[in-house]
Formats: sequence, structure tokens, C-alpha cells
Amino acid sequence: LHITGLIFGGVGMVGTLAATAMPQWRVSAYVDGNIVVFETIWEGLWMDCISQLGIRLQCKFYDSVLALPPPLEAFRALMCVAVALAIAAFLLAIVGVKYTQQRGKDGPQAVSIFILAAGVAFLLTGSLVLIPVSWTGAGVVRDFYDPQVPVPLKRELGAALYVGWASAALLLAAGAIYCHCWC
Repeated sequence: LHITGLIFGGVGMVGTLAATAMPQWRVSAYVDGNIVVFETIWEGLWMDCISQLGIRLQCKFYDSVLALPPPLEAFRALMCVAVALAIAAFLLAIVGVKYTQQRGKDGPQAVSIFILAAGVAFLLTGSLVLIPVSWTGAGVVRDFYDPQVPVPLKRELGAALYVGWASAALLLAAGAIYCHCWC
């Protein structure tokens, strides 16, 4: 179980880092019957990108932190904290697994406190990832079906959201495994 939790936590940590860096949080939607599409727009936490005919990709970082909407600033902060906490949880899990294997000859009660700390940190990290990813996903779906939003401004769920949901699930599973091992 410890090794499985370590694998889940490691993959969840890498996924959290990838979801934070990816610009595909919101992707342009093609709602009308127009099948000729020249541009694809990606919106992320750090930059916007425009792909023209799938050949040329231009990305631009946001100019000013002060000009960003407050939810985007909060999502950035939550994801950065989640990345740092995921790395700390992974390191705690490595130490805990190593300590438990060394002390394993003392009996089944020799589970280290590092295992519990890693489990709690993984659970907290999974929750931190889930908040901005789910909030963004809910906003995209709400705006997509809102008739007041103009068609060019409608967006679809981007790949980064799916990576974030999968990472959150893996992190929560790793946390549950380590907390179960502690009990």
C-alpha cells in the first residue's frame, strides 16, 4: 500500500504541476455551424494562446497581476500552494516509506508519523487542486449555456481541467491510502 500511495502521489504531483503550467484551462468553443476554423484560443492561469490553423502558436503572458480578475489571482495562488504542498507531501511519503521499511522488523505498529503527515498533506493538496479546477469548470459550463454570453466568448473545458481532476483524484487516493495505513 505504501508503494501504491507513493506512485499515486508522485503522478498526482506531476499532474498538479502540469495543470498549473498548461494554458488550456478554457478553450474556444465552436457553437455555430461554421466548420471553417482559423483560430483556436486557449486561456490559462499564466497566459493566453492563439493557434492559427494549427500551424502557428502565439502565447502571451498576462501583462499585469493587478489587472487580473480576483478569481484568477486566487486560482493562481491555490495552484502554487498545491504544487508546493504536493512536493512536500511526496518527500514526506518517501521518508515515511523508507523509515517504515527500516523499522518494519519492530512489528506492524512501527508505522512512522511521516506516513500520517504525508496522508494529510496529500488530502489537503487534492482539495486545493479540486477547488480552482472545479470552479473554472463550473464557470465554463455556466457561460456555455448562458444565452446572454455572445458566441465568440463561449469556451469549452480545456485539457488542463481534466489533468487537474485526475491529479486531484490521485492525490486524494494517495492521502486516503496513507491515512488508512496509519490507522
